[in-house]
Amino acid sequence: MSPPAVDRLGAGRDVRRAEAPPGVTVSTHRLTTFDGTEIEGVLYSLDGAATAVAVMHPRQSVTHHPMIPLLLRSGVSVWTQGSRSPNNDLALVHEQALLDAAAGHVFLRDTGFDTVLTFGHSGGGTLSAFYIEQASLEPGLRLDVTPAGRPIPLAGAQMPVPDGAIFLAPHPGQGQVLLHCIDPSVMDESDPMSVDSALDMYSPGNGFAEPPQPSRYSVDFLRAYRRAQRDRIARIDARAVELAAETSKARARFARTGDPADRRTGLAPRVITTYRTDADPCYVDLSIDPNDRHYGSLFGRRPDLTNYGLVGFGRLTTPDAWLSTWSANHTNADFVRCAAGVRLPTLYLEFSGDQAALPTASARMFEALAGEDKIRGVVRGQHFGQPIAEGEPTGYAAAAVHIDRWLDGRFATAPPRRTR
Repeated sequence: MSPPAVDRLGAGRDVRRAEAPPGVTVSTHRLTTFDGTEIEGVLYSLDGAATAVAVMHPRQSVTHHPMIPLLLRSGVSVWTQGSRSPNNDLALVHEQALLDAAAGHVFLRDTGFDTVLTFGHSGGGTLSAFYIEQASLEPGLRLDVTPAGRPIPLAGAQMPVPDGAIFLAPHPGQGQVLLHCIDPSVMDESDPMSVDSALDMYSPGNGFAEPPQPSRYSVDFLRAYRRAQRDRIARIDARAVELAAETSKARARFARTGDPADRRTGLAPRVITTYRTDADPCYVDLSIDPNDRHYGSLFGRRPDLTNYGLVGFGRLTTPDAWLSTWSANHTNADFVRCAAGVRLPTLYLEFSGDQAALPTASARMFEALAGEDKIRGVVRGQHFGQPIAEGEPTGYAAAAVHIDRWLDGRFATAPPRRTR
């Protein structure tokens, strides 16, 4: 199937064709979203496939996701969707990412696919659930403002509802992840070295052991720690709400006065810096909500060091991005909240060694899915699909077996099927 080169809203424009495996055509398309933003996606079109799987993450490029060749072998085409905020937390507003996703779904329907499935890995899982929840609503019931109070035109956008959903190691949402890994011992938001010793999980006095020895934290410490994490998030929320309100007031003044000074004030970025966000006790105390995970976080085996480094969740954000994405108290992109609107046939796969989605949270997320046709599976693997032990298959290979079985009897796939 060769996608048509059309140039209209949501349908896209074929701008590049690349080398591809036999039977697969690879083409890159620029799409225009309902609010006029240009985004890009890559279609891996399998000859004879009437089903396409849409792969998207709100803040990472998935053009070369390791599941792509495995999905193609399962007999489906694959669409990898770009967003307007790739590899960047600074301006990531999840409600805008829904408009990006919508343009891709319009494109796939216009291209002629009879069946469209979503595939959400990690943060892509919550984005997928959020899209399905909003797309399934009557347009007038969709969200019309972001958590920062900015208008969002979801009601006017064409948002095709997918036919099914695949979730692979979805985490509970960026806000929930940050809530559990933000360091509550930071005393001064302007000083990355400020520490309240009573709340420092990397202090031996609180139960930390020198790596790679496992740490052990008391119930009382963990209770105080989790409470203090919520308090820190709430303090940053208050600052973000204040800054967002200042911007909104400047925009409103400009609408009345036309004064360039008000226009500049409304455009000036207010950037929130959030230090030390690699500090979940689960990273070093594997007795907390145990699974097959290795010692360490998604950023490495020494979270006591990476917690102080440049790389981390939500490090630099605008107030809009903080409230929409990283605030557990304000974000709409919370998997459990969104799952109540997901009534499609669903395959939910967990990695047994996941550091970001632990068993207790995964059970709660699966139970929240509202559909009757839902299947949950657990496969050996780490969050990004690495094998648990040397010599084992990757988590992606193990997940592909479950996806094959789930597709059989539910959705049309192109012959020949994968052989093993």
